[in-house]
Amino acid sequence: MRCSNPGGGPWLSSSQQRTRAAYLRVQLRMNYEINRQLQRDNELSLADFHVLCALSIAPNRKLQISDLAAVICWERSRLSHHLRRLCDRGLTERLQSEVDARATNVVLTEEGMSAIMAAAPGHARLVRRLFFDPVPDELLSPFTAALEHIQASLNSNSSLPPG
Repeated sequence: MRCSNPGGGPWLSSSQQRTRAAYLRVQLRMNYEINRQLQRDNELSLADFHVLCALSIAPNRKLQISDLAAVICWERSRLSHHLRRLCDRGLTERLQSEVDARATNVVLTEEGMSAIMAAAPGHARLVRRLFFDPVPDELLSPFTAALEHIQASLNSNSSLPPG
């Protein structure tokens, strides 16, 4: 999106436009390539991978739905629909919380853990090749710092709970 910035008004500067466009191209293309690889090699979508990965590193491989939604930055309704499909495939289970009867926990099944373990090596190879290999070592630390600053701002200024 190219808009002029007359007098520093509400428009993005040229360098901001360039950065935003580059970020969007990378983010969209990475998601496409990762989704394609996961589906081809493991019959998982990128969305499946996000959910299963978050559960795989959670204590006891279990999270409340609201906490899982915050971790993966999804709305609860989207997550609920997706969990129904994952449960139907035997990758996750829904259980009533032992602590709060009003809450529902999501648990990664053994089949779900096997799926994420099988997908992880190919996923890591692809991410390394497409995302990390092109970045010179001296740019990785400042790039990471910039992303962490953006994440902190999003946690403070967005409509989703901090992730």
